[in-house]
Amino acid sequence: MNEVIVTKDDEIVMKLLHYFITEKGYNPIVLHGAKNEIWLENLEADYRIIRIVTNYIHNDEQFNYDIYRTKAIMKRIKKKTYSLHMNAISIFLNLGDNVHIEKYDNHNQNLLCLDIDTMDDFKKYEQVMVEFPNITEETDFKEKGLELFMKVTDAINKKNETDARRAEDVFRPKKPIVTYILIAINVVVFLLMYLLGNGSTHVGTLLSFGANYAPYVLEGEYWRLLTSAFLHIGVIHLVFNMYALYVIGPQLESFYGKGKYLIIYLFSAIAGNLMSIMFTHNAVSAGASGAIFGLLGSLLYFGYHYRVYLGNVLKSQIIPLIILNLMMGLFLSGIDMAAHVGGLIGGILISMALGVKYKSTTFDKVNGWIMTIIFTVFMIYMGFIR
Repeated sequence: MNEVIVTKDDEIVMKLLHYFITEKGYNPIVLHGAKNEIWLENLEADYRIIRIVTNYIHNDEQFNYDIYRTKAIMKRIKKKTYSLHMNAISIFLNLGDNVHIEKYDNHNQNLLCLDIDTMDDFKKYEQVMVEFPNITEETDFKEKGLELFMKVTDAINKKNETDARRAEDVFRPKKPIVTYILIAINVVVFLLMYLLGNGSTHVGTLLSFGANYAPYVLEGEYWRLLTSAFLHIGVIHLVFNMYALYVIGPQLESFYGKGKYLIIYLFSAIAGNLMSIMFTHNAVSAGASGAIFGLLGSLLYFGYHYRVYLGNVLKSQIIPLIILNLMMGLFLSGIDMAAHVGGLIGGILISMALGVKYKSTTFDKVNGWIMTIIFTVFMIYMGFIR
């Protein structure tokens, strides 16, 4: 049997893979044509790309071409992942003596280049130690050679299994009970407006059932901010909104869970009606459109965090759908554009506050609650006090 030889560079690569994948949550990127280099990404980290290069680079010309090529690939990844900015670290393990890496300005650049011969060399780079202060300690393994390879492989496999279970937990379809209940309530209320009143297009009936009307709300009938979201003016209005809820709702209920989903729906409805009061003072408005736009905003926020899975859906479906519906509000009469915009913003902010499973940090949620409160207080001030 041939003996397996593990070089010094192999050991460094294994230690780095173990650290960045199992400790820092990075995942490998598959790049066609890339040889002697490993790309890792973590879209939640300050340095979203970690690149480990084992290829021998013997002069500045080769090094500069490598930088150019790396930045070109980063631009493609940035576009694909809808990232506003992308910082990366290139770790070179085999630079020749004729490469003058110090000439490359590492400051104020989105690509930090490191010349690493041993793990202790990371200590030479202050920026790296600030971001990854325990990189040398966490890679100080007693195992060597094949034993180290087996340990790293086992740890990465366990991490991949955990990631797979989490993805299955998030994306596994669940029965959309809350969505069906919301649709049922809207339909029942619509029928009651005909059975107990003069129909869904009668202003008096709409007001008696709780339609949004700024003068009444300003007099203290605040419940209209919520009840109006369960009223619809005409059967076409009802069918359109309930179909949208039927299509979008089950996805969001599955992704966020029943409790969070219901909070997103109700808060978006209230946010939409609050913004409606800011801009329309003498019009009677009703409908679930603000809540549905809130669901679209929530789906946009969720999709951004899981854009590795939903990147194409974001680009081809979610964003065009939001833009199309907003454009319709600009050109069609009788549509409460303010409610749509208020619901959309409210849905994004409350989703940020509630958090996306396995993605949102406590810091993200706190910021979400702060922004949600500021947004709500601003609308209340503009609509009720100013």
